[in-house]
Amino acid sequence: MSLDETAQKPHDRLGAYLACDLERVNALIRERMASEHAPRIPEVTAHLIEAGGKRLRPMLTLAAARLCGYDGDHHIRLAATVEFIHTATLLHDDVVDESRQRRGRPTANLLWDNKSSVLVGDYLFARAFQLMVEPGSLRVLEILSNASATIAEGEVLQLTAAQDLRTDEGTYLKVVRGKTAALFSAATEAGAVLAGADDTEVEALFTYGDALGIAFQIADDLLDYGGTTAAIGKNVGDDFRERKLTLPVIKTVAKADEAERAFWRRVIEKGDQREGDLEQALRLMARHRAMEATRDDALGWAERAKQALVALPAHDLRDMLADLADYVVARVN
Repeated sequence: MSLDETAQKPHDRLGAYLACDLERVNALIRERMASEHAPRIPEVTAHLIEAGGKRLRPMLTLAAARLCGYDGDHHIRLAATVEFIHTATLLHDDVVDESRQRRGRPTANLLWDNKSSVLVGDYLFARAFQLMVEPGSLRVLEILSNASATIAEGEVLQLTAAQDLRTDEGTYLKVVRGKTAALFSAATEAGAVLAGADDTEVEALFTYGDALGIAFQIADDLLDYGGTTAAIGKNVGDDFRERKLTLPVIKTVAKADEAERAFWRRVIEKGDQREGDLEQALRLMARHRAMEATRDDALGWAERAKQALVALPAHDLRDMLADLADYVVARVN
């Protein structure tokens, strides 16, 4: 399963509930990604933004604001801000990772070039900052600008940790909190702050977003080894080919004997990958039950997300957010 399936999954129910707001967010995104002087900007941006992504992160902002009783229109700007930040990071990530597929389509850097992807990503970051200023809330600006810095920091940390077999689960969690969970938690926290929620509710929604983001990334790391190309929108085994030390590999390496560690040194640290190595990696993961242990971790973070919602008032949106936490892990068989 994937978040892109059109059956009535929690993601779809949330989207249906927020449909009017999402239409306004999409209209604002189209308006703000335009460029009078550089037509390549909307070309590259549209390729990614209109490629079938389900707007999960902006929906979190909309849901948090509505759940906390917001009835203005600045949540539309914040939701668009979150989507622009996310899209900018995807453009940059695909250059760093030399990726060839995103959301089931060729990446922008493959269709255009690395320079275009980097510069258009920069443009979207600038647009995001223009948008996040408009609500006039210094606290919201602080939340989203801090998240942007944290995302970049997480990506740089991953560069240094991803191919080092000494990387442990603590470092992995720092990377995930940076590159993925920071935007989830900023999306939910900013929505709550915009709505004028009390400190308990703001903290609850921050904790929910943080835990949801971690569960989401762990599940994605699992799907890379146990999913399908259609489900994950990229090629199965890309993390292995890119020599990324994700959680299933970290857990496997931690239990490896010397011969197994030699295999991991060759394929991850040295990058000497040969035919059949991915299959051997999967066999080692199965031997040490790393996939099951990783899924247990994802389930634990999903449960933390659900528990955080207990501090919020009863609401259909609260129930949908709880179901979403279950679903991001349930999509991994």
